[in-house]
Amino acid sequence: MSTTTYKGSCFCGAVELSVSGEPEAMGYCHCDSCRHWSAGPVNAFTLWKPEAVEVTKGMDNLVSYNKTPKSYRKWCKTCGGHILTEHPELGLTDVYAAILPELPFKPGVHVYYQEKVLRVHDGLPKFRDTPEDIGGSGITLEE
Repeated sequence: MSTTTYKGSCFCGAVELSVSGEPEAMGYCHCDSCRHWSAGPVNAFTLWKPEAVEVTKGMDNLVSYNKTPKSYRKWCKTCGGHILTEHPELGLTDVYAAILPELPFKPGVHVYYQEKVLRVHDGLPKFRDTPEDIGGSGITLEE
């Protein structure tokens, strides 16, 4: 059985990565940090086990910032294109959905919906923070 691999890159192509297999989860984050980082009203995420993510080009061009120990955000120092966020406490890496053009994005959840600035009516669960199994309250909100 072969493993599916998806490739992505930063805005200028100086940093490339690949992800293998299937993501652990896909969805939308509405938290203030992700909105500021992405410069948008919502951030589409794909969560992977760290061993499924490999920077294949430009590792020396990748820089990092962590506002909190929960998230290590990484981007290309040439173009500023965002690549991924490592979440060590969760044991997961978020590779931004927008940089994986071939991945069929199938969101299953909205997290931190309490912080939303854009209402979304799509029938997906809307968590106040995150599901219980990853340390959140598990409380859901109305669309």
